[in-house]
Amino acid sequence: MGITAVFIDGGYLDKVIKYDHANARIDLEKLAHAMANPDELLRAYYYHCLPYQSQAPSLDERNRYASKHRFVTALKFLPRFEVRLGKLAFRGMDSNGDPIFQQKRVDCMVGVDMALLAGKGKITNAAVFTGDSDLIPALEAVKKESVLVTLWHGRLSTTSRPSRELFEVADERRELTSAIVQVIQR
Repeated sequence: MGITAVFIDGGYLDKVIKYDHANARIDLEKLAHAMANPDELLRAYYYHCLPYQSQAPSLDERNRYASKHRFVTALKFLPRFEVRLGKLAFRGMDSNGDPIFQQKRVDCMVGVDMALLAGKGKITNAAVFTGDSDLIPALEAVKKESVLVTLWHGRLSTTSRPSRELFEVADERRELTSAIVQVIQR
């Protein structure tokens, strides 16, 4: 049995849950253990951003922010969970007049955490829930330290599919199936 660290890109997980699983409510502690199975879970790292708030936030913005803040605060109390928050940057409006936001620092934090654990020999496996090709260099570095990388992802036939290049770099791949979601629901 090995030792696994779990790395969850919360933005990507939200997308997979929305598009592939009809916004099912899942238990992240159960997800982390499912991702580590059959190994011992060293720690689960959850990466996300708090919602954007304008200079004079609307009631909706304040409510969304407060709700997400309560959620990430509760995660911090789960055993073996670490929460890493990036920043959400406003990038303008799209053609429909909807705001465009971009996560900043999240991919870098995932890469640093994976590389530190792998480089110090603390893990034998890394289970990564993401779809972002920006993490390819981190996965390649971790693999050079003889760490097995399992990519957890959404359905390959939907908008939540992972980057093709990321999919190719991983040692193993696991789709978050409906059967798994049933087991980890709250």
